[in-house]
Amino acid sequence: MTSHTPAAERMRAAAHLHHPSRDTASSARTRSRERTRGGVVMLLAATALLVSGCSSSSASGAASSTPGADGPDRTSALPDATPSPTPTPSPAPSVDAAVKEITDAQWSRMVAADLWRKGCPDVRDQLRRVEMNYVGFDGKVHRGVLVVNADVTAGVVRVFTKLFEERFPIRRMEPMEAYGGDLNSSLRADNTSAFNCRRPDQINAPFKESPHANGRAIDINPLENPWKDLRTKNWSPSAKYAARTGGKGKILEGGPVWRAFTAERWIWQDIKVPDYMHFDTGYPSKPFKGLSAAPSDSSG
Repeated sequence: MTSHTPAAERMRAAAHLHHPSRDTASSARTRSRERTRGGVVMLLAATALLVSGCSSSSASGAASSTPGADGPDRTSALPDATPSPTPTPSPAPSVDAAVKEITDAQWSRMVAADLWRKGCPDVRDQLRRVEMNYVGFDGKVHRGVLVVNADVTAGVVRVFTKLFEERFPIRRMEPMEAYGGDLNSSLRADNTSAFNCRRPDQINAPFKESPHANGRAIDINPLENPWKDLRTKNWSPSAKYAARTGGKGKILEGGPVWRAFTAERWIWQDIKVPDYMHFDTGYPSKPFKGLSAAPSDSSG
């Protein structure tokens, strides 16, 4: 059968049959471009997801690292801009005296130590416990106790406040029951003490008239400030510091201890022999009217 297809068309068909790779290459290039565009789109999408994931993870991590945080609150991670308060300096040490009544428990210890017995002045209700700070021989602040009559407490506090401020050293300050009421033991320990109705073999005055037995006498640093025992004529507790030359803890006329006590109308060495440790309000002991009334008792 004879074909009626024009010659040009037959020629193009023949060319297509003889060169199929041209159309195939064109289609391949088209598909390659489409794949490239699709890959770029997918890469961009993946990058966006990755960035989003990192940001979310960082925010979540920051929130979880703050104890007690409820969510990704950015302000919680910021440093506190409020300045720290300036520390308040500790108050300067002082004598910090407290005047208290003698408790039944302490009175029982005093009686057991023979500090009070029949024949001693009836001063149970007149005695006061004065607790206060003092500067020791080591230069540090220590807490001590003196038992004195209520009518001298104001002056005693003023005296030891001055000594504290001048840093006059005191070896120790304990009530006499700590030494079983034994005067010699207290003296050897260089103990500063006050009330003591002394035993017959340790006394220079009758019980009723004794300043110590009435709580109106104080002995300070006995080792550095000894006395001449009337009975033995020896220095007690030792003659080591008997000379009245300057020295740590020593009491000298015109010195800080002498000035503090005499300003309160107390008497130094109220006896006919040297008694450098001793101050009292007079012999025979009687109610004392000092510069002012005694401070109010504090409980505790």
